[in-house]
Formats: sequence, structure tokens, C-alpha cells
Amino acid sequence: MTDQGNQDAIDRAWRDLVNTARRTASEGLVVGTSGNVSVRAGGLVLVTPSGIPYEQLGPEDAVGVDLDGRQVLGEFTPTSELPLHLAVYQHTSASAVVHTHAVHATAVSTLVPELPLIHYMAAAFGGPVRVAPYALYGTDELAAGMLDALRDRTGCLLQNHGTVTYGATLAQAYDRTAQLEWMSRLWLTASAVPGLTPSLLSEAQLQEAGEKLKGYGQRP
Repeated sequence: MTDQGNQDAIDRAWRDLVNTARRTASEGLVVGTSGNVSVRAGGLVLVTPSGIPYEQLGPEDAVGVDLDGRQVLGEFTPTSELPLHLAVYQHTSASAVVHTHAVHATAVSTLVPELPLIHYMAAAFGGPVRVAPYALYGTDELAAGMLDALRDRTGCLLQNHGTVTYGATLAQAYDRTAQLEWMSRLWLTASAVPGLTPSLLSEAQLQEAGEKLKGYGQRP
């Protein structure tokens, strides 16, 4: 790829990242400057900067690091959750990562070790969504716990903290975040009915749904 072609790809990726970050705020998955988003552009990882409102980010504000975390693009300091993002890229096939403080998902993270199988969309994550143990934000300890919770999964909850999802694209990573928040809200809503316990899916039912989901959507 030419230098201009490479720059065009970075510009497109940054634009998509900013739009995704703004969407997490507009759809109530984060408050203020909490949460963060990243996307790979070749050997570069573009990330949201620390403490900058998403609506203030422009085309000239791109922030990028290499896979070892060395900043190679931009003036702003990368998100404090950079170790978390890099850990996902180093240990999975991710091309994009979304981290939020979504209310219902975070509430679930304080109650159970994994989100109960309340809906078949858990199959889109590879199985029951696990909760990583609490650790201070921005630390290697948090990243290590997250990786364990992500084993054979495309998303997890962070105890008393929030959500992490990844995907082949920013759109896919964001959709998984939205689905995780929706499933969390569903379980909390059903569990709140006095005197009743929500029915849950079996592993066999989840596997059956997962096979069917592989063929979901439009064919090329």
C-alpha cells in the first residue's frame, strides 16, 4: 500500500472509531469520558484518548500506538485502559475493541460470576458471558483477569466496572456490546418479579441456537 493509501486507511479507521465512541455515549453505554474504543489499522492500534469528550475529537486528533504500546501517532495521551486493549489484540483475532460502563451489564457484574443463559444471543459470545474479578482500572491485573474471562468468548463483564467486547469490525464489536447490555437488562428485569424465577436455556439449547446463528443474515 502506498503512503497515501495507508494514510487514507488510518483516516477512515479513526473516523469510524470516533463515530463508535460517540455512539456509546449517545446510547447511554457510557457517561462523560468513561469507556474507550480501539481499532487496528495495519500494525497500528488507534485508541480514544484519555479524558477528552468524544464530541471534541476531530480528524486531526488521531491517537495511535504499536502493539507494544509505544505511542507513534498523536499528541493526546492514550486511554488509561490501553493495557486492556493491547491484551485483547495480542491474544485474540480482534480487529476492534469496545469497553463501556453500561448500567445493566455493570449491575450484573456485581451479582453473579457469569450472566445466566436468559437468551440465545449468548451464543454470539461463544457461551455464557463470564465476569472477570475486580481489579483497579488501567492495570495489568485487570487485563489478565479479562483475558481469562474472554477465553473462547468474544465478550465479558468486568466486576464492578463494565463490559469488554471485540470483533472483526467496530460495528461487530459495538453490536456485541449492545447485545450484552440488552441481555443483562432482560435478566435483571425477569429476576425482579417477586415470587418467580426466570427460565434459563440449557447448554444444548444454546449450542443449537449458535449453529443456526452461523447462517443468520444476508448471503453475499
